Amino acid sequence: MTLSCFDLGERLLSVEEAQAALGELTPAPLGTETLDLAVALDRVLAERVSSPIDVPQNTNSAMDGIAVAWTGSETLRLVGEVLAGSRFAGTLEAGEAVTITTGAPLPRGADSVIMREQLDIDAATARVRVREPDTVRRGQNVRQAGEDIARGSLAVAAGTRLRPQHLGFLASLGRARVTVHRRPRVALFSTGDEVTAPGATLPDAGIFDANRFSLRGLIERLGGEVVDLGILADDCRAIHDALEAAVRDADMVITSGGVSVGQADWVKMALQRLGRLGFWRIAMRPGRPLAFGVLGPREVPFFGLPGNPVSAMVTFLQFVQPLLRRLQGETAWRARRLVAVADEPLSSRAGRVDFHRGIYTGGPDGRLSVTTTGPQGSGMLSSMLAANCLIEIDAARDHVAAGDTVTIQPFGELT
Repeated sequence: MTLSCFDLGERLLSVEEAQAALGELTPAPLGTETLDLAVALDRVLAERVSSPIDVPQNTNSAMDGIAVAWTGSETLRLVGEVLAGSRFAGTLEAGEAVTITTGAPLPRGADSVIMREQLDIDAATARVRVREPDTVRRGQNVRQAGEDIARGSLAVAAGTRLRPQHLGFLASLGRARVTVHRRPRVALFSTGDEVTAPGATLPDAGIFDANRFSLRGLIERLGGEVVDLGILADDCRAIHDALEAAVRDADMVITSGGVSVGQADWVKMALQRLGRLGFWRIAMRPGRPLAFGVLGPREVPFFGLPGNPVSAMVTFLQFVQPLLRRLQGETAWRARRLVAVADEPLSSRAGRVDFHRGIYTGGPDGRLSVTTTGPQGSGMLSSMLAANCLIEIDAARDHVAAGDTVTIQPFGELT
C-alpha cells in the first residue's frame, strides 16, 4: 500500500478528490477460509464457481398436464404417466401422450406440455381431448435442460457478497461449501475526556459514547469483526500505546474524535509517530475533519473520523465503506445513487458537498421524491433514525429549490 496519492498537503480537498485518493489504494484482499454454505451469508466469495451440472438437469415440464409430440391432433391416446423424480421408459409417437407433473423429465419424443385445465380426460378409454387445440404451440410449458445455467459456465463470480439468493443458487448446483475471504478485524475506539460509556454516570460536561455503537453496527453489517477498545482519554501517550497495540493484529483501525484542529487532537500526533498521515480537510458537511493514514510495518489502514455522531456515520459511508469492502475482495462494488425530486428547498453552499438526511418515497408514476428529516445538525443522531437515504448536493450548487432534482444515496441494508 502506498500513500503517494496523498501528497496533497493541508489544502481543502473535494469529496471527489478524497474518494479518488482512496480509490488508488489497492490493498490485497484478506486471506481465505472454506465454510459450510449454511454459514456463508454476507461473506465475499473468493473463488470462481462454475456449474458442474446443467440446471435444470433434464428437460422437464413447467406444469401439470400431458406431455405430447404435438401434431395438432385434438384427440390423443394416453400411454402412461411420469412423475417428478421418475422417468418414462418409452418413446412417445405421434398421437400419444402421458400425464406429467411439474418438474418431471419430458419423455423421449415429447416436445410440448398442455396444462390440465385445457384437457378432458377419459380414464376408462385412456383418451384425452384437447380443448381449443389451435391455441397450443409446439414447445410450450417446457423447461429446457441447462436453460437456467449450462454445465461449465460461470455461476457466481469471485468478489460476490453472498446474499440469500446466492446461497440457494449454489445449493442448486450441489455446492455444500464455499471459499470466502476472511472477515476483516477492525479495531475501534472513541476518544475524548468528555466521552462516557453508556451505563456510567454522566458527568455535568460529559456526553455518552454513541459513535462506538453506530460504527460497530456499520462494521458488522459490512462483514467486519470488531475489536472494541473502548474509550481513550485525551492523552497522547495513552492513544499512542492503544494504536500501537491495536495494529498488531488488526486489518483496519478506526477512531472517532480528536482529528480536528483543536489543541487536544492527540490522534493525529500519535498517528504521525506510528505511521504515515494523509490528513484530509474535506469540503463537505457534515464531516469536514477526517484523518486517513497507515500504521505500522504492515501499513494497516487507519481512519480518524469526526466526533459528531452524524459526521462519523456519513464519513464512514463515504470513505471507510469502500476500503472495507475491497479488503474483503468485493472489488466491483459501487455506491448506489438514484435521482429524486426535492419536495422542499434544501440549504447548501457552493464549494462543498452537503449531505442531508432524507426520506425518499416512490409515487404512483414511479418517480422518486425526497424530503429532509428536519433539522440537520451534525450532532442530531435522531436524524439518522428517521432517514432512509442521504441527499447528496454537489459542490457546484448553492441552493436547491422545491421541484429540483437531487442525487440520493439509499441506505439499503446497512442502516
